[in-house]
Amino acid sequence: MKRTAHTILKQLAILTCLIFVLGAGLPAAAQGQEKLKVGIIHIGSINDAGYNQAHSEGVRVMEKNLPNVEVIQVENVPEGADAERVMENMIKQGAKLIIPASFGYLDPALKVARKYPDVKFVHPGGYKLAPNLGTYWASTPEAFYMVGIAAGKTTKTNKAGYVVALPISFFLANINAFHLGARSVNPKFETRVVFMGTFLDAPKEAIAASALLDMGVDVLGVIVDSPITVVQAAEKRGAYSVGYHYLGAQKFAPKGWISGIAFTWGQLYTRFAKQVMDGTWKSEGLFGNLTSDFLTIAPFGPAVPADAIKMVNETKQEFVAGKKNVFQGPLKDNKGMERVKAGEAFPLTGIGKMDWLVEGIIGQPK
Repeated sequence: MKRTAHTILKQLAILTCLIFVLGAGLPAAAQGQEKLKVGIIHIGSINDAGYNQAHSEGVRVMEKNLPNVEVIQVENVPEGADAERVMENMIKQGAKLIIPASFGYLDPALKVARKYPDVKFVHPGGYKLAPNLGTYWASTPEAFYMVGIAAGKTTKTNKAGYVVALPISFFLANINAFHLGARSVNPKFETRVVFMGTFLDAPKEAIAASALLDMGVDVLGVIVDSPITVVQAAEKRGAYSVGYHYLGAQKFAPKGWISGIAFTWGQLYTRFAKQVMDGTWKSEGLFGNLTSDFLTIAPFGPAVPADAIKMVNETKQEFVAGKKNVFQGPLKDNKGMERVKAGEAFPLTGIGKMDWLVEGIIGQPK
């Protein structure tokens, strides 16, 4: 009996060791390890059919792709000290990856990142890096050019209006690209621009949209956080609309929808989370393009002619192949000054310095 008991104990010891060794190779979920907690903060509502909803749906796709990820999400967080407090609270809850999803969160995120070097941060559109903070965005002028082609072929009045948050270089480049795309198929095309001075002011956006429609434009574009006000204003007046940020904005303008530029962040966020979990994440400035899975041309609406869609698809292939440049010279600004000489092209990498609007656009950066 003693020898039998000894044998049993020995076998149990061996079995315990085997379980321990085999368990080391099991997935984290099978070993009962904690989930990766990901915190994301938004400047506005996650139901804005625009900037914030695109980010929110991105983390939900990530969560679906990775069952071992848990999301902590807070909306309507002001930039500055409030953002710092929310991020720190997420970290206290165990978050190891933070997405401060607003341009103005960059400096607050850098401050928090310095305090918590073991936490990773990824910031949209930022221009500063830290050892544990990276940035991401996508180059959009080519996409705006393509949507401009669709607008130029769809318009009846040859006039478009753009409601834009601020006259910053990247937005000016997008408006210029849209206009040049439209003019490539419709030389009579005209674009009027109104700057809001803010990313979200629905009453002010409604006034701007109405004023542009009263001027005879029948295409409205928008570069603010939420496109809802502007695309609905166009739909109510029987005009066409172009969206930005979110793939699902079409539901607010089912008849007049042309298309839009959307950010589909889900797969990128999935990659970020995987990198944090497996220890391969690194700080970098990631800048996507038309071949990236997070920059998408929204589906075309029923009013867009078939030949326009064909031209858009052909133009995309030219861009991807490097055979076409959005800002190919000669180009003048809307004050008559030559900005790009014949035979030259303004590089997409230089759009951060673009402070002018091209010929044919009515409106001035302030």
